[in-house]
Amino acid sequence: MRWYLPILFTLTSMSAPAQQPSQRPFTPEDIHRIRSVGDLAISPDGDWVAYTVGTTNIEKDESSSDLFMVRWDGSARVQLTHTEGSESHPRFSPDGKYLGFIAARDAGADGESKGPASKSQIHLLNRAGGEAQRLTALPGGVSSFEWSPDGSRLILVSKDPAPDEDAPPGDEKTPKPIVVDRYQFKRDREGYLGDRYQRLYVLDVATRQEVLLTPGAFDSTEPSWSPDGRHIAFSSKRGGDPDRHENTDIYVIEAISGASATRLTDWEGSDDSPSFSPDGTKIAYLQGGPAKYSGYDPSQLAIISTTGGSPFLPTEELDRHLSQPQWSADGSKVHFLFVDDRLRIAGEVPVAGGEVKALFPNKTVPGVVRSYQVGANGIAGIVTFPNRPPDVYRLSDGKALTDENRALLDEIDWAEVQGVDAVGKDDVRVGALLVKPPGFTPGTPYPTIALIHGGPVAQDGFEFDAMSQVLAAQGYLVVNPNYRGSHGRGRDFARAIYADWGNLEIQDIHTVVDHLVAEGLADPNRLGIGGWSYGGMNTNYAIATDTRFRAAVSGASISNMITGYGTDQYIRQYENELGLPWEGIETYLKISYPFFKADRIKTPTLFLCGEKDFNVPLINSEQMYQALRSLDVPTRLVIYPGQFHGLSKPSYVQDRLERMIDWYQDHLGETHSN
Repeated sequence: MRWYLPILFTLTSMSAPAQQPSQRPFTPEDIHRIRSVGDLAISPDGDWVAYTVGTTNIEKDESSSDLFMVRWDGSARVQLTHTEGSESHPRFSPDGKYLGFIAARDAGADGESKGPASKSQIHLLNRAGGEAQRLTALPGGVSSFEWSPDGSRLILVSKDPAPDEDAPPGDEKTPKPIVVDRYQFKRDREGYLGDRYQRLYVLDVATRQEVLLTPGAFDSTEPSWSPDGRHIAFSSKRGGDPDRHENTDIYVIEAISGASATRLTDWEGSDDSPSFSPDGTKIAYLQGGPAKYSGYDPSQLAIISTTGGSPFLPTEELDRHLSQPQWSADGSKVHFLFVDDRLRIAGEVPVAGGEVKALFPNKTVPGVVRSYQVGANGIAGIVTFPNRPPDVYRLSDGKALTDENRALLDEIDWAEVQGVDAVGKDDVRVGALLVKPPGFTPGTPYPTIALIHGGPVAQDGFEFDAMSQVLAAQGYLVVNPNYRGSHGRGRDFARAIYADWGNLEIQDIHTVVDHLVAEGLADPNRLGIGGWSYGGMNTNYAIATDTRFRAAVSGASISNMITGYGTDQYIRQYENELGLPWEGIETYLKISYPFFKADRIKTPTLFLCGEKDFNVPLINSEQMYQALRSLDVPTRLVIYPGQFHGLSKPSYVQDRLERMIDWYQDHLGETHSN
């Protein structure tokens, strides 16, 4: 199978602004000025696009988001909400009269929870005017919803509430003990899971009464209505102990009380993201890789009859990770996003199979599509480019419908971003992004920071990256290598690190850095490295491999996998990929060499972590900090109170950037910009 990229861009619509005489470098404080464009929906007539814009309130140290609409022709833009809270997941009613969205608006004056109304619930805004009205009051809140075709009902996803989370403020009763009896018993942000699951409910809009569709000890998510409004397709992980496997399947259930779900798929891997065809006879969905390589193999588009049978895989030969399948209006094609070597592209394929067509963007003006929606007038998407944060674009012609960060874009002297490829000793090509500091001078080696992405099955793409821009503004050359294990290069490239962490990734990072040194771009005596999550793990692996890096910043990382077993949320991966520690301790020790060989490390290292991180818990950063402190290697540990795996409090996000800058400057020396 081949895919091709038509030239569709209007270059002026997404290029970086021309440099102005008064432009200045990007600073950590500037991240609070970035307006984050997010959730997307298109009105039934195709004339309006609704979206969210996230902003930061520095005085309150909070982030929030409001709803906006823009006309399809870009001629008008309207702000719909002006609240201190956050609105998300906008969805137009089928008749276009209402805009539903999710918000938590009814907390008490002190900000404390006052019961279900204070949680994220569905609200309804009449486009003719007036205040939005709350529709739901589910104890666990609502995470997503979709309108029925006739607009009379909603299908929604709600998680069971924790037993004590609605206790009134000031209640001094001793909290109940936490009882654990599940195989996977914890998850970041959710904490200890208990017997709590995500469930589907059907809500009658007129009566505001909901009906539970999916009782039982399993999660049910990603609901999709059939065109006649009778059935719901959804993804659910059932069979045996759902905590012990990754085998999600597609189910169909009648949208009435007491109905039983019918399983459509039997693939022993993940099946998710179902979507009914316009004629209701087929369902498009994503089929993941085999159970052994769950998380490594790319998801592929699958199409199955609503009566069951064997699925058809029209993109099986593409060998790229797919997401967000949606049908064309006439049902002849299926749209989707796919990643390809630093790009994320909106594409389509005929239902019967054939050539995959890449719609937007292309390699001439590379970018990343975050999400998209198919509407009556075309496809709209949230798209970002290296020197432009996400905005709403028409994907047919590349026209930007929003320009939410124009003031900031005009004010800043942005770092130039370009792709760079390097070939290692084993002839593997490694793609990377090179971020050049403003005022870059060719022929002068620069202090260089290798900023490593997490995942590992992710990639650094041609998109706006505030952290790289901030570091480059300090005078550093910043490079983002897409090491083996990254996606965008196919299943074999991703599988290469299976059960062999900290080996090929470090070879690839070295390949890219050595290339920059050989080209006279990077100063070999002033090299730094850093990353978050698996990027932090790779940082630890790199400084335990040799001493070429003179400074390191390791965020939310782990080096001792024996400690990780049972204390983080990856128990299935540990046992499926690495085996049981007591049966194969050699594998655990091999990939834990930064801790068990910590005496190799000479690099000054800053460790960062959120206090409540259940993804890669704090104990892992504490262990590495203690090891280096005991060895008298310069080190520091910074713990962000109340934060999970990803930092959310604006002041902490700024603090992290400032501490990184200070650490690199202390150990790499002054830069050209100082």
